[in-house]
Order: sequence, then C-alpha cells, then structure tokens
Amino acid sequence: MDFSGLFEMQGMLFTIMILGYIFRKVGMISDSGKALLTDLVLYVTLPASILKSFQIEFSHQILVSCLSVIAVAVGIQIGAWLLGMILYPGFPDERKKVLQYATICSNAGILGNPIAEGIFGSMGLLYASIYTIPQRTFMWSIGMTYFTQAPDAKTLIRKVSTHPCILSVVAGFLIMVLQIPLPGFISLTIKNIAGGNTFLAMALVGTILAEVPLRTLPERDTIYYSFIRLFFIPFLVWLACHFAQVDNLVTGVSVVLSGMPAASVTAVLAAKYGKDEVFATKCVVLSTLLSMITVPVWCMFLA
Repeated sequence: MDFSGLFEMQGMLFTIMILGYIFRKVGMISDSGKALLTDLVLYVTLPASILKSFQIEFSHQILVSCLSVIAVAVGIQIGAWLLGMILYPGFPDERKKVLQYATICSNAGILGNPIAEGIFGSMGLLYASIYTIPQRTFMWSIGMTYFTQAPDAKTLIRKVSTHPCILSVVAGFLIMVLQIPLPGFISLTIKNIAGGNTFLAMALVGTILAEVPLRTLPERDTIYYSFIRLFFIPFLVWLACHFAQVDNLVTGVSVVLSGMPAASVTAVLAAKYGKDEVFATKCVVLSTLLSMITVPVWCMFLA
C-alpha cells in the first residue's frame, strides 16, 4: 500500500502553514491583513471551491452506485452532530462551539480525495467526491449555527441561509443534479479561484499559529478532540458498516474519510466570528500531525 500521496499532501499543507507563520512573524501580514485573508477565504475562494467540488458527472447509473455512499455519509454527519451534543459537557462555550463544528467537519475535501484515489483507485475517488456532499451541506448549514449569533431563530436562519458558502452549496447541487453546463470562462474562473483556497486557508492558519506557543499544542482538550476525530468516529463508522454488511470499498472510503483531521476552515470561522481561534488552530494543527500516523494505520487495518 503506497502512502506517498498522503505524506505529500500533509507535507504540502504544513509547508504552506509555515509560510503563513513566517509571514506573520516578520510582519508581512498585519492584523488588517489577517482580517482581509479571512474574508477572502470565506467569501471568495471557499465558495468557489465548493462550486468546483460539485462539478462532477452525475448520471442515473452513478446515482445508483453511489446511493450507499450517500446513505453512509448522511448517517456519519447525523451521528457526528449528535456526538457533538454529548461529548463536550463542561467546556467553555467558545471552545465547545469550535469542537462541535470540528466534529461534523473534517479535512475530507482537501486530503480525502487524493488519499481515496491513491489507496482505492478511481472508484475510491468517485466515492470520496460523493461522500463530501453531505459533509459540505452540514458544515455550511448546521455548522454555521455554531458561529452565527442572532437575536431570534428567524434572523439566524436568514443569516445562515444567505451566507456565500450556503448559496454555493445550493447552486453547486443544482448544477450537479441538473447537469447545467457553465460557459467555459465561468468554469475556468471558478477553477482558478478555487485553486487558491488551500493556500489562503492554510496560510491563515499559519498566521494564527504564530500567536500560539508551540509547546501548548498538545493540551488535554486538543488531545481529547484528536482522539474523537481520528479514532473514535472512524471506529464507530467501521462498526456500523461491518454490522450493516456494507460493501468493502464503501466501508473503506467512509472509514478513512471519517478519520480525517479537523478542517482548516474551523480556525477561519473561529477567527471571523470571535470564537476561540487559538484553540481552533491547535485542534487543526495537532489533529493533522497525528493523522500522519492514524490514517495509515486505518488503511492497513482495512486492507
């Protein structure tokens, strides 16, 4: 089993993060620059990345072959949402919201696709693309309620439903299901803007990390979260798939992707909406570091 793709992706993410760390330390990115970077990710590159992820071939045959993936993925998101309600009692609200979001939202989009393709082949890549659809829907609907404040439910729903990322999910889903052809220059524009999302998001994580003493990364709460994200959730997924006698390939893709580390957008949202951005960054960095051990272990277990 070849893990070179996994290690290359992890190495790329950390290299970009270190660049952001250096830029912040030497003063190239100021407080206003950090705020601009946050807005660029949330309102420009991330919506484009979401739209791009939905631009896949979608036929009746593909729908039938992927129904089990969709069912498992929806089940995982509902389960993660429920786990978020019960696994973090006694945590301060600013940390609890970060943990709940990071429980339903992993880095399956950036890391999952190349890993699934490298380990499970072309069908693994297709299943991984389908798997991320429910996650993106949850992270930009229920997930946004963890960060968005509003005086009443009606205002909250309006603020969440008009967020650019939510609008991108709706537009992307319609484009995929209806197979709406976009003009060439529009597709190219979306593709090129989306291409900058990983760089900007991880560079932003690096700028936040520059304000964190590195020795404080492995603290009780970040270790606890990493255990939940990297071991407990994929274990529950494997257990459920095993007893439900789900196809081996679907099980493998679902377990590996459910065991991805915290998504960098967790820190981005925490920074934007005034939650504990330092703690969110620690969760992203530590879980990503530890995933370099746990993901290959899960792959070997599933082989």
